[in-house]
Amino acid sequence: MNKQELARISVKQQLQSPSIKRKFEDVLGKKAPQFISSLINVVNSNTELKEVDQNSVIAAALVAAALDLPINQNFGYMYLVPYKGKAQPQMGYKGYIQLAQRSGQYLHLNAISVYEDEFEGWNPLTEELKYEPNFHDRNKDEKPVGYVGYFKLQNGFEKTVYWTREQIDQHRQKFSKMSGKQKPTGVWATDFDAMALKTVLRNLIGKWGPMTVDMQTAYNADEEVADTSPIDEETKDVTPQEPATDITQLIGGEVNDNSNQKPANKSADKPASKASGKQTTAVQEIQQEDFPF
Repeated sequence: MNKQELARISVKQQLQSPSIKRKFEDVLGKKAPQFISSLINVVNSNTELKEVDQNSVIAAALVAAALDLPINQNFGYMYLVPYKGKAQPQMGYKGYIQLAQRSGQYLHLNAISVYEDEFEGWNPLTEELKYEPNFHDRNKDEKPVGYVGYFKLQNGFEKTVYWTREQIDQHRQKFSKMSGKQKPTGVWATDFDAMALKTVLRNLIGKWGPMTVDMQTAYNADEEVADTSPIDEETKDVTPQEPATDITQLIGGEVNDNSNQKPANKSADKPASKASGKQTTAVQEIQQEDFPF
């Protein structure tokens, strides 16, 4: 069976393969059946995902599985987004918060939207934000003027960043390959504020926070293949790098193999563990073997 034929086999059918099931089980252990069921539901509820290369859907889902993040689109941890005929993993801001919490190095971490009647000024040098919360029901047409992110580490280091709404949108157009150009599309169109908070957190953690292996995996796999703060003048190379989407690479064999077939690599024989150290090892194995970003 060639790649083109394999790409047309539905995700539900591919997930019946013992080899593909084993790949999820190696990473998720007992949580694999629930994750696989969630993946089928996500694809069934998204017509566009059904039409893309189905190998890429499995590949993108394996990124989420390696990071132990749910792919239920309503949760906002990780999205599977159709892009140029393939599915791409797209982190949500809750996903970055989850990974940061797991590191155990953050004392405080937050990102919020700021409205015009709450904002008085921002000094990027001293990181002094003149902000006065004004809690009340907002008109749906009332948009935030900016977004602020803040963290404090266990060792006492603090960092605050503030982006205007215009800076967020300029960054989106410049670096987010799946969000459209002048007019936002996809998740950016349906939930701009959530994606804006994700952009702030991604920049905040990526530039000044501790980068664990899980965080590096998420950062590299995310839809924005390069990032920069709104004050950076140098444009970075953001040529998209596609994840591996050939299922024969992912599972080390054909989809129609039998349950007695052994994985192509020894790492697939290693059972998943709930311990964070072993989960990190599993993340490294998935990234090194299956996703050459």
